[in-house]
Amino acid sequence: MSARPAGRILGIDYGRSRIGVAVSDPLGITARGLETVRWNGRDPADAVARICELAREQQVIAVVIGLPRRTDGKASESAEAARAFSERLKESLGLDPILWDERYTTVLAQRTLLEVGYRKNKRDVIDQVAAEIILQEYLDKQRTAAD
Repeated sequence: MSARPAGRILGIDYGRSRIGVAVSDPLGITARGLETVRWNGRDPADAVARICELAREQQVIAVVIGLPRRTDGKASESAEAARAFSERLKESLGLDPILWDERYTTVLAQRTLLEVGYRKNKRDVIDQVAAEIILQEYLDKQRTAAD
């Protein structure tokens, strides 16, 4: 069994006006929301710059980006935008982002918030929780694959 190198991983829930960001602990066991980056939906330069800044601050070794898919598993238009964003991030950050199926993460995030009694429909919080879910699913899969 080969161990994953220790270091934080960034999780991203990409959206056309908000990008939820989560980060793992250094051992890659748990994910927590970090920030929601707002952008204009046209030029991602500022959003990429902010995510790169967060990645440096958190000393990340990898980035996981949620890849939106339709319920039948096929790529959606949003998936192409997420792929393009991941390429921009790769150029700026120097890390090859891992694309991860994110079907239903926003719905799960909303349910999770309701279950803990959070009744406000604040999109920023929902996006961070969705990023947490994406990252946590990735971390869990890596851990079970290593067992």
